[in-house]
Amino acid sequence: MNRNNFVLWFCGLSGSGKTTLSKMLYDYFRKSGRTVEHLDGDSIRDLLNVHEFTHEGREMHLKRVAHTASLLEKHGVTVVASFISPYAESRNWARSQCRDFIEIYLSTSLTECESRDVKGLYKKARRGDIKNFTGIDSKFEPPENPEIVIDTENQTPQESVDIITRYLLSRILRVKPG
Repeated sequence: MNRNNFVLWFCGLSGSGKTTLSKMLYDYFRKSGRTVEHLDGDSIRDLLNVHEFTHEGREMHLKRVAHTASLLEKHGVTVVASFISPYAESRNWARSQCRDFIEIYLSTSLTECESRDVKGLYKKARRGDIKNFTGIDSKFEPPENPEIVIDTENQTPQESVDIITRYLLSRILRVKPG
């Protein structure tokens, strides 16, 4: 990495493990003394009272979050962001706003995500109580070239975090000072 800070952008279906892994990395960075901020889809939506799940609403929400992440990064903060981010267009826009953007795709199957549905969102979406739910009646476009792909069906959370930290260390070691 050319800089001391970066944006880790977790994307994947609801229930894929984005919040779990991003919180673990946030804690890891914080304990190591790094200036870090965690931006999570659920908490940001609640804070901003944004609950529009149309294509346009999702795009606008992710643009706001990506802009915030880029400002934090610019001011020396490492950002750990976890958002479903269903569309390639918004992820590409987020990448374009950040100096060092690392996309982490959680490639968890819809079946597995539904089995982890602690909030009952997939059941509500299948009944028609929730409209435009990603993976049910709204598409998710898997990233074509993410820096990291994590299979949370076959790896423990700690194994997944270890993969990410090894990747980050390999990037740091490849770059010469100056």
